Amino acid sequence: MAAHSKTSYDAVVIGAGVIGLSIAWRAAESGLSVAVVERDGAGAGASGVAAGMLAPVTEAEFGEQDLLRLNMAAADAWPAFDRALRERSGASTGYTESGSLVVAPYRDDSGELRRLHAFQRSLGLESEWLTRTDCRRLEPALAPGVAGGILAPHDHQVDPRAVVGALRIALERAGGELLCGAEVQSLEIDRERVTGVRTPAGRLRGEHVVVAAGAFSGRLPGLPLAAVPPVRPVKGQILRLGSGGKPPLVTRVVRTPRCYILARPDGEVVIGATVEERGFDTRVTADGVYRLLQAAWEVLPDVAELELVETAARLRPGTPDNCPIIGAGALEGLVWATGHHRNGVLLAPLTADAIVRSLVDGDPSPAGARFSPERFDDRSRAGAHARLPLHDVEPVR
Repeated sequence: MAAHSKTSYDAVVIGAGVIGLSIAWRAAESGLSVAVVERDGAGAGASGVAAGMLAPVTEAEFGEQDLLRLNMAAADAWPAFDRALRERSGASTGYTESGSLVVAPYRDDSGELRRLHAFQRSLGLESEWLTRTDCRRLEPALAPGVAGGILAPHDHQVDPRAVVGALRIALERAGGELLCGAEVQSLEIDRERVTGVRTPAGRLRGEHVVVAAGAFSGRLPGLPLAAVPPVRPVKGQILRLGSGGKPPLVTRVVRTPRCYILARPDGEVVIGATVEERGFDTRVTADGVYRLLQAAWEVLPDVAELELVETAARLRPGTPDNCPIIGAGALEGLVWATGHHRNGVLLAPLTADAIVRSLVDGDPSPAGARFSPERFDDRSRAGAHARLPLHDVEPVR
C-alpha cells in the first residue's frame, strides 16, 4: 500500500465493507477527518458476496422483536440513504422496491409458513397469505406444486457490490480516505485509551477508532480480551447464476424455508445462503452448492438451465443474541460497529447514523444505547469465544 497522506484523523475506521464505508462517508460529510483501513479491498468480505435483501418482514424470527424493530427502522431509512448516496456518488446502488414472496414448495412447508404469517400479523407487519394460484400469478416461473405463500410488499433489495462502489466514491468526494492493503498490525493503547492503529506503512492516530471489521472484529491485535465483545464467524455459502441475457427469472425476492432467490435487472440470479458454525473456514463445499441448487430448483425449476457463474463463501459476524454491537467500547476512544449477522446491508444507514452521532456529539442514539457492547458481561463474552461448534449446514430462513 502507499504511504498515508496524513497521520492523524478524527476517526479511523477498520473495515471497508458496507458498514465501515457508510460510517466513514457519513462522518466525512459531518466534517470529521476520516480514514478507512482495509487489509484487502473494499467489499472483500461479506459485503462483496451478500445478496442485498432489505427484508425485515420475511427475516423476522420468533423471540427477536427488538431486532425486528431496528430492522424495520433501517428499512424505512434506506430510501433517503439511497437518494443521498446516488446524489453524492453519481452511481446506482441497485435499490429496487421489489417486495418478497415466501413460498411453500411442498404441502409439508405450509404449516411452518402459516405460523410465520400469524407471527408477522401479530406484530402488525404488512403481509398477506396467498394461494398457490395467487403465487404463480405474481411469479409465473414458480413450480406448479407450490402450496401457497406470504407476500411482503415492503421488503426490497439492493446490489451490495454497487453499494460498495457508490460508498467508495461518496467517501472520497466528501474528503475521506480509503487505505486498502492496510492490515491493522495492532491497536495503539495509552492509559486505557485507544489512540490509533499501526499498519505496515506506519502509525495512524485517531481521536476515535471504529471497529467495523465484521467477523474479524474480535481478532484485532493489541486489544485485551476483556475489551472485546463476543463476535464469532458464521459461514455463508452463496451462488450466482447467469441467464444469458434472458428476462429476469423472478421480479420479487423469492424465499422458501430452505433458500432465497433474487434476480437482478441484468439477469444475474443470486441463490443463498447457508448458515454454518465452522469457525473461520471459507471453503466452498460440494454439499453447500448441492443443497442451495436443490432448494432453488424445487421452487424455480428453470434455474437448472442457468449458467453457474460464481460460488463463494464468506463470514458473517454473529453475536449470542443475533443483534448488532453498536457504540462505545470498554476502552475510551474505541467504538464498535459489528455483529450485524445477516442484516449488515439493511442496517447500514442506522448504524452509520448512530456511530456518527456518537463521534460528533458523544451522545448515543437509541440504537446505540439498546445494542451497546455493554450488554455483554464477562461471562457471556468468554462463552462466545469458546463456543465454535461444528454443525451441519442449516439453510437460512
